[in-house]
Amino acid sequence: NEPLPMLKNFILPGGSRSAAVCHLARAVCRRAERDMVTLGRAHEINLSGRHYLNRLSDFLFVLARVLARRDGGQEVLWQQPAV
Repeated sequence: NEPLPMLKNFILPGGSRSAAVCHLARAVCRRAERDMVTLGRAHEINLSGRHYLNRLSDFLFVLARVLARRDGGQEVLWQQPAV
C-alpha cells in the first residue's frame, strides 16, 4: 500500500481488466462478510472467518489499485455530481 498515492476519493471498479476482476472479487468477499455478520446474530460462529474475509477484501482492494497501475490503466475516481 505504501507506494500507492493516498486516497482522497472513492474508487470505482475498473482501471484495467485485472483490476476490475479484483474489485468484483472484493465485492463478493464483502457480501460474504456481511452474510457472516447476519449469521452471527442468530448463531455462535468463529470470528476468525469473518476477520479473514475482512482482511482478504482489503488485500483485493490494494491489489486492484496495484494492477491498475501495472497495466497502464487509471483508477476511476468517483466524482460527486453537481447539484
